[in-house]
Amino acid sequence: MEKRLYDLTKLTRFNADVPQKVVVYQSEKTLAAMWCLEPGQEVFLHMHPNADDVWICLEGESGLYFAGDGKEVPISKGMAVLAEPGQTHGMRNTGKDRFVFIGVAAPVPVQTERLDK
Repeated sequence: MEKRLYDLTKLTRFNADVPQKVVVYQSEKTLAAMWCLEPGQEVFLHMHPNADDVWICLEGESGLYFAGDGKEVPISKGMAVLAEPGQTHGMRNTGKDRFVFIGVAAPVPVQTERLDK
C-alpha cells in the first residue's frame, strides 16, 4: 500500500521566499504534485500543450486562479479546476493564510510552457 496511499498532511512544506512544489507521485501515465503557497505567492501563468491538469484545492480560502486572457477566478478549499491541453492557468494566494492545492496531470511526460500575464 505504500505506493497507493499518501498522507498529504505530512508532505506539505512552505518557504517564505518561494512557492513549494512537492511531487506526490509519478507513474507511467500521470503525475501528481502539491503546491504550497504562503500569502502573496503564486504559480506562474503557463500551459501544457499535451496534458490535462486538474487542480484540487485542499487548504485556503483566498486563491485566485488565472484562466488566461486576463480572466481571474476566485477559488477556495474544496474546489477543483481543469485546464485542458493548451489552456493557460496559474494561481496566486491572495489571502492571509496558507494555500495548498494538488495538481494531477496526464499524460506524462508533461510539457510546460511558461507564459507572461
